[in-house]
Amino acid sequence: QVQFVESGGGLVQPGGSLKLSCTASGTMFRHLDIDWYRQAPGKQRDLIARVTVGGDPIYSEAVKGRFTISRDNGKDTVYLEMRNLKVEDTAVYYCGSMTARTWGPGTEVTVSS
Repeated sequence: QVQFVESGGGLVQPGGSLKLSCTASGTMFRHLDIDWYRQAPGKQRDLIARVTVGGDPIYSEAVKGRFTISRDNGKDTVYLEMRNLKVEDTAVYYCGSMTARTWGPGTEVTVSS
């Protein structure tokens, strides 16, 4: 069994940067593709990035070129570096695994001047 906890959210101005962390417990982490989703107020939850077991990143068009996903298997952690943030990036960000069907409680990101 695996559990996830996100951290690193906060308030940032447009054009700013944030780095989110997703820390896992359990022994499955390094055998799982890990996803970052986000859910803006009143909208559905969208997949924005995935890092595969082999470390390969996949991005949605909305964040490609601005966000970078990476994993550190030694720390059981996945990172999401977000640059050039826009107001429309405001959302609750969740990490987890579709294979394990487990998600963290989320961390809130607000982009506002």
